[in-house]
Amino acid sequence: MSRFKMAGLSMAVIVSMALTACGANSNTSGTGAANTGAPSSPPAAETAPAAAPSAPEGTDKLSGKVVVYSPNNADINNPIIKEFQERTGVQVELITGGTGELLKRVEAEKDNPLGDVFFGGDTASLGAYGGYFEPYATKEQASINPAYLHEGNLYTPFTLLPMVIMYNKELVPAGSEPVSWESLLDAQWKGKIAFADPAKSSSSFTQLATMLTAFGKDDDKGWAFVEKFVANLDGKLLPSSGGVYKGVADKEFAIGITLEEAALRYVEGGAPVGIVYPAEGTVVTPDGMAVIKGAKNMDNAKAFIDFAAGTDVQALLQDEFLRRSVRTDASAISGLPAVNDIKTVAYDYDWVTANKTAIGDRFMKVVIGQ
Repeated sequence: MSRFKMAGLSMAVIVSMALTACGANSNTSGTGAANTGAPSSPPAAETAPAAAPSAPEGTDKLSGKVVVYSPNNADINNPIIKEFQERTGVQVELITGGTGELLKRVEAEKDNPLGDVFFGGDTASLGAYGGYFEPYATKEQASINPAYLHEGNLYTPFTLLPMVIMYNKELVPAGSEPVSWESLLDAQWKGKIAFADPAKSSSSFTQLATMLTAFGKDDDKGWAFVEKFVANLDGKLLPSSGGVYKGVADKEFAIGITLEEAALRYVEGGAPVGIVYPAEGTVVTPDGMAVIKGAKNMDNAKAFIDFAAGTDVQALLQDEFLRRSVRTDASAISGLPAVNDIKTVAYDYDWVTANKTAIGDRFMKVVIGQ
């Protein structure tokens, strides 16, 4: 397959970067690539539109449709879905929403699945609902970093997502930038931190699990930190991860906890924001995609996953959306620290998956003061 291009962002990224991010996932559904729930977007960098892609010779033609459940932003979904339709002839019906909401929908539909593929969301969440997915070894598996593969092929990794702290330079005085998770407990940030509800946002749940790990998940020191962190939120818990990016960019919040790629795209747009990899360590986690068990369009679901894990889509994600590829043959993104140079915590995926419900329940008890 030839690479396809999108009108997008220039790639001069510097790691002292300012950050904001694109919008919230919307609860919309539709057919084809057009997602009617368009998210807020960062300021656009000035680039000339790229030529429209053409389907390469030899692309397998399928038929019928595939129903995709996805928590991804429309910015990510739309070009991938459009190209998949053009290359394969398969019509995509897209249902969007938060990761938790969509996983509960998959669970509720287990006796009569209405979706075919789950596209996006953290792998711990996918693992926690593993009984509702069909194991599948993608045709691209040999080119994917084995460190991120599921040993039972329950899901296919999509991209790598470091978790970061973002801040608005116009609200955070020079020299007062948060440099660590511990910094978030400073009294000056009370009520000024953007954080999404972990029950609704898989990235927020990953951030919660990362903080627990950083301060001690096994001896309650992690929960002691989380209790202080929640107190500093001062009752403000956002309904979606998109509200974090936008809230910091729009100066509603001084600080937010978010995904690296969302932050970097605001950097590219020139927003007055900064990014920090927390000093205690963060997590670089894959999001995933999985075939829904009993999918009525099983072959098309598998073809969609193969396409999204392939070289063309992975290159698009790096070049235009600043998402790190899971492929071993992908080039590095200019200006970003290598994954191995980012300090990480000892994030235990098995522990997170096994304790997902308990972590979520305990967090909500902290929020309501129980």
